[in-house]
Amino acid sequence: MTDEEIRKHHEGYLLEHPENNAQYTGLNVNAGVAQPPSVNPYLHRFKRKPMPTAAEMVDGILKGDVTMLSRAVTLVESINPNHEPIAQEVIEKCLPYSGNSKRIGITGVPGAGKSTSIDVFGLHVLKDGGKLAVLAIDPSSERTKGSILGDKTRMEKLAVHPNAFIRPSPSAGSLGGVARKTRETIVLCEAAGYNNIFVETVGVGQSETAVHSMVDFFLLIQLAGTGDELQGIKRGIMEMADGIVINKADGDNIDRARLAQAQFKSALRLFPPTTSGWTPEVLTYSGYYELGIPEVWDMIDRYFEFVKENGYFEQKRQEQARYWMYETIDSRLRSNFYNNPDVKDMLADLEEQVLANKLSSFVAAGNILDFYYKKNK
Repeated sequence: MTDEEIRKHHEGYLLEHPENNAQYTGLNVNAGVAQPPSVNPYLHRFKRKPMPTAAEMVDGILKGDVTMLSRAVTLVESINPNHEPIAQEVIEKCLPYSGNSKRIGITGVPGAGKSTSIDVFGLHVLKDGGKLAVLAIDPSSERTKGSILGDKTRMEKLAVHPNAFIRPSPSAGSLGGVARKTRETIVLCEAAGYNNIFVETVGVGQSETAVHSMVDFFLLIQLAGTGDELQGIKRGIMEMADGIVINKADGDNIDRARLAQAQFKSALRLFPPTTSGWTPEVLTYSGYYELGIPEVWDMIDRYFEFVKENGYFEQKRQEQARYWMYETIDSRLRSNFYNNPDVKDMLADLEEQVLANKLSSFVAAGNILDFYYKKNK
């Protein structure tokens, strides 16, 4: 506001208050501070940088430019359909430079200490040189679809390490979708020179299968003394684990951790042999006090030596590549179906009929699929 505008505003403010009338002696209401404009007047000075081309992104990634890598990952995660062709071009050009890393999946129930463990595991790995990328899948709210993306704050030491790259990604209600994007992010990180990749799961039981299909070693973090040990021995996740580690084996919890270790070892004997031929090991450690970390990593190193020697390492990666090809086909078909304008119109009509009990859900689904198949013949 100009000085003149402020003066007029001030006078108008004073006149509209009857307390300032001459008949009321001894009363006076001062004008308040003039309200600033709702839009920053200097906003036009800040111009957003244009999105780099696919070639510029690839060049930056291959040079290890963290900023360019971050922008490429954001592009991969974007739900804007216009971004997908550029993202796929970047991934395709980075693919020949990928594959030269140890991909390790880390899972466990919430509170098991995944983030703290990744912090100390990562520092142990980086002692021998190289680079580490941590890809954390963060659960999103079912109501707002928002995510805290706060895993990085719990990795205090890794967050400031020059050779570490930490990237939390929201699950956004679709664990399959975010897992596919995480798989593509792995390719970008490997092309940028990260020879160790940690993938942290949501830790609620739904994302483990997807993460297992993109890593070489799957580490399950368990806790002792939390009640029913049977919960931790149920099949599913145990069958996927290549190694089981019991966290918080310190202080008064050491005996309980050793007891849990014995129980898990006994349970593993009941499972059929693994496809790799490797026998999963059970170890105890303390992420907070950094006890037993070298032993955990020695186990992982032994696993890689074992599977590379018997040829399972390459076989598993080939199976994973095939798996993600079919997953991508499913994803593209689903996207094509729901983004079809005719399908959208018909869906709205069928939904009304289903809600009004005029049509069953199964008949409605069959009708719209028949319509879609005929339309795309």
